[in-house]
Amino acid sequence: MARVVFLGTPPAAAISLDALVGAGHDVALVVSRADTRRGRGADPSPTATKRAALDLGLEVTDDLDDVVATGAELGVVVAYGRLIPGRILDVVPMVNVHFSLLPRWRGAAPVERAVLAGDEETGVCVMRLEQGLDTGPVLASVRVPIDAHEHVGPLTDRLAVAGARLLVDTLAPGVAALGPGVAQEGDATYAPKILTEELRLDWDRPATELERVVRLDRAWTTFRGERLLVLDARARPARGDDHHAEAGRAGTLEGTTVRTGDGVLELMEVQPAGKRPMTASAWRRGVRVPAGETLGHDEAPR
Repeated sequence: MARVVFLGTPPAAAISLDALVGAGHDVALVVSRADTRRGRGADPSPTATKRAALDLGLEVTDDLDDVVATGAELGVVVAYGRLIPGRILDVVPMVNVHFSLLPRWRGAAPVERAVLAGDEETGVCVMRLEQGLDTGPVLASVRVPIDAHEHVGPLTDRLAVAGARLLVDTLAPGVAALGPGVAQEGDATYAPKILTEELRLDWDRPATELERVVRLDRAWTTFRGERLLVLDARARPARGDDHHAEAGRAGTLEGTTVRTGDGVLELMEVQPAGKRPMTASAWRRGVRVPAGETLGHDEAPR
């Protein structure tokens, strides 16, 4: 088994770390992002990968330069969140577990961008790491279908499990047997980090597009001057009983449906500011929406 260093940050990365240890690899060091405060006055908290490493009794650092002195044969990177400098790659070659079918969706948010684009399929690639952004040759890959209405959270969980399995299988013959990999083919697309404004529901857009935004798990609109999170929703064509769908302003509420630029969005679960998630029907009963009231047309909260 190989002596490796592991670089990762979120829960999806921790799954690969656990799989490497379970497969018998000697993890000499885990590199994760520095502890951060998650609330006003809160103590700094570790990343999910750091917590997993400590539970496994592994040495952890947030200093990339510590990798050089480990004597590792290979570095394994999973959603670390930073580019690895050439001075480190020159000493320790690395592979990256990336949650897309490269060269589609290179970058920081491949799962989110796949959902937002309406992709029906994604996957995982294990590739050799280069200084370029996800440009390295691919050692192994697996395709993963995206289920209808699937949110980014469950999809990421499935990709993390598939990626951990693919990583262990790829390393099983040994580091020396990895080979050069296969150059990526096709047009590259890029997956920049999702901005808060991209998560705001623009009711002039088609309902099918808005449902994809909701599937990112952080969609929001405004209602009576406060932010309203939309946690789950379904797009459908307008029907004859959707009286607000054929006339009037986009964003108009009728029951739990909202008029959009094309079709209607049926709200299923929402979270008002300062409250817990609730069904859309329970929320509507509580706020007593009058006929013709709209979402998203008041000033966005700061």
